[in-house]
Amino acid sequence: GYTPKNGEPRVMPIVQSTTYVYESTDEVAAVFDDPTKSMIYSRFENPTTDCVEKKIASLEGGAAAMCTSSGQAASLLSILNICEAGDSFIASASIYGGTINLFGIT
Repeated sequence: GYTPKNGEPRVMPIVQSTTYVYESTDEVAAVFDDPTKSMIYSRFENPTTDCVEKKIASLEGGAAAMCTSSGQAASLLSILNICEAGDSFIASASIYGGTINLFGIT
């Protein structure tokens, strides 16, 4: 996930910023038009999270990985990835109570 170049830190620095600086509103608009060009907001992408996702994908032999802010978000995304509108699925009654609520009521 991270290969340092000469003069860069050996370990990927933890990026704590939630927003990123741009020289002009035109530059920001261009990034919003194509978010793959650069980072906009840490909820969408963050250098530290990006590095962790790449490392996990490499360790697991996957094409990619996705980190979420909570296990509940990970559970929801996994179900949304495989189910379509109107589908049903079965979940164990012993899962986290908040996830039971998410799956059964929300």
